[in-house]
Amino acid sequence: MPEAASAPRPLNGPDHGTRARVARLILEKGPITASSLGERLGLTPAAIRRHLDNLTSEGMVEARDARPTHGRRRRGRPARVFAITEAGRDAFVHAYDDLASNALRFLARTAGPEAVGDFAQSQVADLERRYKPLLDAVPQEQRVRLLAEALSNDGYAATAGQAPAPGGGDQLCQHHCPVAHVAAEFPQLCEAEVEAFARLLGTPVRRLATIAHGDGVCTTHVTPRGDGASGEDGTPASKKAIRQRAGGSVHQTDV
Repeated sequence: MPEAASAPRPLNGPDHGTRARVARLILEKGPITASSLGERLGLTPAAIRRHLDNLTSEGMVEARDARPTHGRRRRGRPARVFAITEAGRDAFVHAYDDLASNALRFLARTAGPEAVGDFAQSQVADLERRYKPLLDAVPQEQRVRLLAEALSNDGYAATAGQAPAPGGGDQLCQHHCPVAHVAAEFPQLCEAEVEAFARLLGTPVRRLATIAHGDGVCTTHVTPRGDGASGEDGTPASKKAIRQRAGGSVHQTDV
């Protein structure tokens, strides 16, 4: 029987340092090569290899062969890239998931499911209050990027870029969710977050994927402002109005 791997050490606890920085960069940018990690973090090849070996032995990251670029495979040995594992992602999760889940179950049982929704709205209200002055101070086209930066500062490892789907728009990706395990049972947390994003950005948004539902990244599509999916004052249209304009139903969580 193979020797059991050592238990992973929490990445957001007292063992915080270069090892955590390496794992976090893999979480945000991975799959990524060892050389790219070393360049971004200012580490020598030997140092980055040592941290990668430790993280791999603990099951926090895994090495893979890099996919060919544009379908072309180079000669020789394929480049190796490193990606975060489920255990690595879990190491970033706060240690109070069970307590939070139990508290929300008690709330739903004693005050009803709508109380959980009210709680979720109160949680995002603080986020919205802090982010709104920042986003209001920049032009509309910069808001998605600034929202990603603000979310990253709060531990969500967020990135922003142009949406690949037809119709344009932006795509907001959160590579880490501190409440993913709780949100898997209580989707009201995700729904409240999406509604807050729509209000902050002043345009409809759609949640296309979530870590809570087993996806690798929480992905939100941001509709281009002024494409007819928002009201005359620029505020997001209702879900029903968006569906009616689309001529059917929308399966994703949209606001």
